[in-house]
Amino acid sequence: MLRVIGLLLLIPLFDIVLLVTVAIPFFGPLVTVALVVLTALVGMLLVRAEGRATLQSIQQKLATGQAPTNELIDGGLLIAAGAFFLTPGLVTDAVGLLLAIPFTRYPVRAAARRWVIEPYIDAKTGGFASGNVYIGGFPNESGQGQGQAQGQGPTGGPGPSGSGGATTGGFDPDDATDIDFEERDEN
Repeated sequence: MLRVIGLLLLIPLFDIVLLVTVAIPFFGPLVTVALVVLTALVGMLLVRAEGRATLQSIQQKLATGQAPTNELIDGGLLIAAGAFFLTPGLVTDAVGLLLAIPFTRYPVRAAARRWVIEPYIDAKTGGFASGNVYIGGFPNESGQGQGQAQGQGPTGGPGPSGSGGATTGGFDPDDATDIDFEERDEN
């Protein structure tokens, strides 16, 4: 989180450096300010048009009963693009343009989905949203199972040729039912 904040603080510094290097030798201060204002206005018009298209796509998906996941991510990226366009500077306008144009927004959306959204959802739902659900038994907290003390597998369950999940903590439901039946037969 601190790296993200540091990066966000470095962006205005890069903007100032770029504006000074462009303004002094090439255009002059008035032309540079006009360039920044013009890129911001064109960018905001682009974000507005893309926002309308994204909203129509969301409405179409909802009307057909589909979940508009990609469209909602696009909407969030367009909001970020608008914020970058409102921030004066050439670097922020370039980042805003990257997020506003559809064919450059697609890889950003795919990366955001893979590395930000899916891990967050998996952490909040315990893996139910993506299907990465633990089904191997009862895991123990310390990582050393009851079975390891008895010379069984390193995960605490039966050895590599035994039955049961990978991290069952030394408890095998099949063994428990066999023992119960043996005790009942003896009585």
